[in-house]
Amino acid sequence: MASAFGHAFAAVAIGNSYAKNTANLKFLLLGVFCSVFPDADVITFNLGIDYLSFWGHRGFTHSLVFAVLFSFLITFLFYRKDFFKGIAWKYVLFFFVCTASHGFFDALTSGGEGVAFFAPFDNDRYFLPWRPIKVSPIGAGRFFSEWGLKVLLSELIWIGVPGLIYMYLVRLARKGR
Repeated sequence: MASAFGHAFAAVAIGNSYAKNTANLKFLLLGVFCSVFPDADVITFNLGIDYLSFWGHRGFTHSLVFAVLFSFLITFLFYRKDFFKGIAWKYVLFFFVCTASHGFFDALTSGGEGVAFFAPFDNDRYFLPWRPIKVSPIGAGRFFSEWGLKVLLSELIWIGVPGLIYMYLVRLARKGR
């Protein structure tokens, strides 16, 4: 998996696309939450659930169906007054992209068993053809090590730099209006 830091930064970069009155602290923090939540499935290791099962790590919580359902749930819970109005789509879209980006970044990593993008319809695990991001160790103890430093460096290159370029281009586009 990519680290929580890489996932969180991606959510902030994506949130940068939204107008300032929408992209407030609550909005961005919920985006960060959506971007890291799929890894809540690591608790399945302690429950004896097989990695490659539907509920295992990188299973259903990393799927596109989960991202859709979760984005609607987060929008309903935190933007209820807008949920049944025509403007709820902007929240659903943002939370979907943040949640779905998790599986995308994990599929770019150098390890693990792939991502069940199409669960519950297909539990096969997939990687993207290009996998430049170093896989993050599971657990804080292992993360704060030389391995974790290598992960952060690869994420700086493959998530951080593109994210900063994206945010800069959004800023330029706003100035051009």
